Amino acid sequence: MKKFDIYEDPHRRFNPLIKEWVLVSPHRSKRPWQGQNEVVSTNTLPAYDPECYLCPGNVRANGAVNEKYENSFVFENDFAALKQEEIEQEVVETDTFFRAKSERGISRVVCFSPNHNLTLPELSVPEIENVISAWQKEYTDLGAIDYINHVQIFENKGSVMGCSNPHPHGQIWAQSSLPTQVEKTQNSLKEYFEKNNSNLLLDYLKEELQLKERIVIENDHFVALVPFWAIWPFETMIIAKRHITKITDFDAIEKTAFASILKQLTTKYDNLFNTSFPYSSGIHQSPTDGEEHPEWQFHVHFYPPLLRSATVKKFMVGYEMMGESQRDITPEKSAETIRNCSDIHFRTR
Repeated sequence: MKKFDIYEDPHRRFNPLIKEWVLVSPHRSKRPWQGQNEVVSTNTLPAYDPECYLCPGNVRANGAVNEKYENSFVFENDFAALKQEEIEQEVVETDTFFRAKSERGISRVVCFSPNHNLTLPELSVPEIENVISAWQKEYTDLGAIDYINHVQIFENKGSVMGCSNPHPHGQIWAQSSLPTQVEKTQNSLKEYFEKNNSNLLLDYLKEELQLKERIVIENDHFVALVPFWAIWPFETMIIAKRHITKITDFDAIEKTAFASILKQLTTKYDNLFNTSFPYSSGIHQSPTDGEEHPEWQFHVHFYPPLLRSATVKKFMVGYEMMGESQRDITPEKSAETIRNCSDIHFRTR
């Protein structure tokens, strides 16, 4: 009988954060591709676009006029997924199938900078610190509202990820309930903490730092790695080294270190295929329900769709929709590939 080789043979890996499995099929990474190729935009964007809804001083779709901002700029989403007005907290529930409840929340947009053509990797570290300051203020302000129990900070980069405006920006959705993925993570972190009296992600990070094979970047305060259970081809996660439950726990040095690793990781992403690398990213941190959450550890997920080149992306279809998530290239190979990319952005070489 052939001896199992985790780098060559099909196998499943367990994600302890959401308690789900992912199928890994390393041998399939060699298959030829004759499927869909994405169109890569070669347009050079201007620093300012008079038609852009997000540029300083411009008129947005709802008629509001943006401030002539010079750093980061935050405003209420003109097409919010959540509504702020108080409504009756009615639960529609039957004994079996038809359950629903009202949800209240706030949606905001965060423009990273006034520059229409500068994504995160092209900003300076101080400019990214300005973005972090905006995130910290929003987490504090929104989290202090009595009905807000979760503040989700995220970015969809690139049209392939559904981004509707090329001006670099992210979003914040704050709501009364824990969304599904966060609730799964909350339950797993709490269960592990109560059983082991220690933090799941800090314990995991300790072992990853010993093994080194999935580490992409490390500085004194943060680590960027490809999770052992990664689903997307070049998925990564940034984890704080110190026990930090939320973004407002950073000291000044950690804030700079976080800005630095964000710039370094997103630069490596862009250099992977010499393109503005698309992804969805999001910060996972402690709920804002007024309770202490020692089980939580500040971390950031990056889910990029590209697979083999700037034009070939992974699709979550078929088996992934009907069975479980699946990947071809191993997380170890992905980490090596990203790690070996330059820290100097391809546009400035």
